[in-house]
Amino acid sequence: MKILVPIDFSDRSKKALEVAQKFAVLMDGKVTPYYSHLPISELDEPYALGMSTKMYQKFDDLEKTLMDRVLSISKKLIEENYLAEPIVQMGNAAQGIIDASEEFDCVIMSSHGRTGFSRFLLGSVSEKVLRLANKPVMIVENDSDVDDFQKLLVTTDFSENSAGAFPIAIDIAKKTGATIDLIHILSFDQFDDEEKDLSLKKIREERLKILKKEYFHEISDQVNAKVIVSQDSPHEAIYNHVNNNEYNLIVMATVGRTGINYLIMGSTTANVVRHVRTALLSVNPKGVS
Repeated sequence: MKILVPIDFSDRSKKALEVAQKFAVLMDGKVTPYYSHLPISELDEPYALGMSTKMYQKFDDLEKTLMDRVLSISKKLIEENYLAEPIVQMGNAAQGIIDASEEFDCVIMSSHGRTGFSRFLLGSVSEKVLRLANKPVMIVENDSDVDDFQKLLVTTDFSENSAGAFPIAIDIAKKTGATIDLIHILSFDQFDDEEKDLSLKKIREERLKILKKEYFHEISDQVNAKVIVSQDSPHEAIYNHVNNNEYNLIVMATVGRTGINYLIMGSTTANVVRHVRTALLSVNPKGVS
């Protein structure tokens, strides 16, 4: 597995390297650190006011210095046999990561870096990558405890898109012996009052049993399937469930049954990743081979 890890020299991005090391060992992979340099001269004038831009305009002169620094940090956190040559590029970080990710199997990154901007900010690098990259993206927090990926949460809305996230969750569980909580949210928030019938729960429990048998039969003894009835929206119900249970990793597809373009802010996965502190692996079904 080829793992791309964007860093910005912050402690938060170092956390991504730590998680990538564990994931590389698990998946027999290689970690490629990635750093994007944005010249001061490309920023708006107020940010560059009073600063000389000459030293930032010659990227070739900076490349070796930046590469050395990326390597120095990476070698402290990634074992030599799992570390690939870093990538240092100039330009917009989000777009650079998205473009580079096409040559990798997954991306592991922190939710926000040196700027300290809240991840609620729409323009954050991690959110753009999460929304636009075709490859699986794992978002980690400083206090995300992945341990040895022993307990996973996998969500489904019974769509083909949501099933696109199952293979990587199954692969992890096979390698670690992890337990998987496979959950479906029956959100009455989506129904009119006259449609709120608890008999729907039994119907969906049967569907979940069939889905478990179809996709998870090889590790069925490691999978607990459950329908959660909630008056909240799906993302709120997932957030509440995660708050009351400890998981090392949440695995979700970026697009569910609605087929709504993932650029829309209302997507369940986008809302969950903004709020939980648990590491979350977002899988774009279109990027699953």
